[in-house]
Amino acid sequence: MPDADPGLPRDLPPDWPPDRPPGLTPLGDGALLLRPVRARALLAELGRRPLPGVLEAVPALDALLLRYDPLGTDPGRLAAALEERLAALETAAGAPGRTLTLPVAFGGPDLAWCAAHAGLDVSAFVEAVCAAPLEVAFLGFTPGFAFLSGLPPHLQMPRLPTPRARVPAGSVALGGPWAGVYPRDTPGGWRLIGHTDAPLFDLARPDPVWWQAGDRVRLVPADA
Repeated sequence: MPDADPGLPRDLPPDWPPDRPPGLTPLGDGALLLRPVRARALLAELGRRPLPGVLEAVPALDALLLRYDPLGTDPGRLAAALEERLAALETAAGAPGRTLTLPVAFGGPDLAWCAAHAGLDVSAFVEAVCAAPLEVAFLGFTPGFAFLSGLPPHLQMPRLPTPRARVPAGSVALGGPWAGVYPRDTPGGWRLIGHTDAPLFDLARPDPVWWQAGDRVRLVPADA
């Protein structure tokens, strides 16, 4: 069972200075941890042009974990190739991801509380949430759960003092600087503002997870 609260006890980290060299840390004999601000751009670049020997690229909030085959490459050669790719990237933002639209039936048990906390009526609060430029920062907590960044400060909600023992699948929630959707029934401590029927995780699909890091997400009222 996952932890009761998917939120992280911190805000988004400061940008990695563009003139700072990438931080490459070996992890055992089959992985490298990369920590530049261009990790997101590098992830997109590796999707377009995979590097020989790299088995998997796993994005986190401010880092990229690369698993590689030690029989197919070595960390020195891989690090040199990564630094070459990073030097060729023109922007820190990287290539844009997909733009996804998520229909939401607003009416969660915390919606009125969140609107009051933001100093708005419910209608204006929903409009502001739908206008927020959300982006999948990374995946975690439970399969299919995306940490969505981009909430302006007045829409960032404190987590519940006591997490709920069960949050229904499809619940759209706010917690700290994040927005998210619970893909299945779990405990949870975020504020629930709505519900979506979108299948965010389905093992029957070729790609079970509906969204990926770098995707931009737009919430829209389900009845709009």
